[in-house]
Amino acid sequence: MPSPFPGIDPFLESSPFWTDFHGNFLYAVREFLVPKVRPKYVVLAQVQVTVMREPDEKIGTIVPDVVVVEGESPLMPETESGSVSVAVAAPAIVRLAFTQKQEQVYLEIRERETRRLVTVIKLLSPSNKRFGSPAWGDYLKKRDAIFSSDVHLVELDLLRGGVRMPMGDPLPEGNYYAIISRSYRRPYCEVYAWKLRDPMPMIPIPLLKGDPDVLLDLQAVFNTVYDRAGYDYSLDYTREIEPPLKPEDAQWVKELLDKFFASRRP
Repeated sequence: MPSPFPGIDPFLESSPFWTDFHGNFLYAVREFLVPKVRPKYVVLAQVQVTVMREPDEKIGTIVPDVVVVEGESPLMPETESGSVSVAVAAPAIVRLAFTQKQEQVYLEIRERETRRLVTVIKLLSPSNKRFGSPAWGDYLKKRDAIFSSDVHLVELDLLRGGVRMPMGDPLPEGNYYAIISRSYRRPYCEVYAWKLRDPMPMIPIPLLKGDPDVLLDLQAVFNTVYDRAGYDYSLDYTREIEPPLKPEDAQWVKELLDKFFASRRP
């Protein structure tokens, strides 16, 4: 069943399914692009691994009081009733030290014969937009490295929340963004901005200079992923949307969902 929304579904952003959507969306982008760029180019899925450091708020060591347990003890003689009250020292609760890793998929377009990297396509995740997080820092380093190279970057921000990536000029008004940074036009880039109520746009994917752009229909990709994953029944449409919406947008969402639920009734 199609999504109740004309564009991206805002319930995905803070749902447990964002990681699932992130990977599925990029694999679907590859599926849409391959027929348009072959045989000169290949589209490869790559994985970036981020090592997650200690969280900001440390749990520390929790030392509880002694616990009195009613029951049998092999160290104490039984009473006539067969049981004794035993003072048992409760354990301290201490956090283990281990390395957490986060994996994120991104796409590379390469020239088939030379294996030359031409374009990187990145879909931002919530951790990328969490200012100061390891994923934020790692992506900024990768982003800056691309900006210093002859590689194009297509950066997709399908999240309303979090901190936007740094830009030289203010972004146009919008809830979602697609940024096309062509290597030969830097520091300037093309920005596609749209709002919650808008369909997702069709954007150009740049290739080697002299080859025409290929067009990527973001809405068609999203619709395909939404339908294949069955998000229409796995998403919880009764919860509050995070980040919170403006009152007029919240009312618009309510009206859409009323129609959506009505259409599902037998």
